Amino acid sequence: MSSKLNIAAAAILVITLLSVQNSCLAQKKEKGFVQIFDGKSLKGWEGDTKYWRVENGNLVGEITPETLLKTNSFIIWKGGEPGDFELKGSFKITEKGNSGINYRSDQLTDVPNALKGYQADIDGSNRYTGQNYEERKRTTLAYRGEIVTVNEPTDKSPEAFKANLKNNAWLGRTVTGSLGTSDELKTKIKGGEWNEFHLVVKGNRLQHYINGVLMSDVTDKDTVNGKSKGLLGVQVHVGPPMKVEYKDIRIKQ
Repeated sequence: MSSKLNIAAAAILVITLLSVQNSCLAQKKEKGFVQIFDGKSLKGWEGDTKYWRVENGNLVGEITPETLLKTNSFIIWKGGEPGDFELKGSFKITEKGNSGINYRSDQLTDVPNALKGYQADIDGSNRYTGQNYEERKRTTLAYRGEIVTVNEPTDKSPEAFKANLKNNAWLGRTVTGSLGTSDELKTKIKGGEWNEFHLVVKGNRLQHYINGVLMSDVTDKDTVNGKSKGLLGVQVHVGPPMKVEYKDIRIKQ
């Protein structure tokens, strides 16, 4: 009996040591990251509580049949305007959901709770998840799987800007490489389950990771339309009823 107890105690000790070691490794890996959502309240965030709430420790955005949107609605982090940063967290979204994480963005004054700027796209069918879409500006900068350079415009007029928009994508970009096909990368995203996101934004390079896999990589050389800092927020999108959840949102600046 005593030998069995000793073996059990030794096993518990090993498990405890491994747990402590893993915790230390995680803390070392996460050095410099700060939680920006407390999991209890919307403190530090601003948005329409008709669509945003805290539930089970998660930041929840939901559209119901009674609260359909006319324009996309964001909840915006009020902790500053990050320039160079890394952002980590997890999301889960319903099949018909459409959302995204905006950064280096501006808040509109004529539309409530609206942002324009870079967005790490997220949707329930994973048609767009991981791509770089610029909300209310240049639209698609990189589809999933693309390495892209956005070019400096030679003509900086409003007319030229409009001419560069076609089929919800920006023409003033050059695809310089591949991270894999969109369909291949889609297999790395778990539909209807929790997925981890990681945005690495430094200088004019914008990288979007999902579950540790690089999904899009943009170098934005457009000094006219690009942004070096701005607001951070998450979105509920015009469309059918949907629900998106975010948790463990943390930033390293």
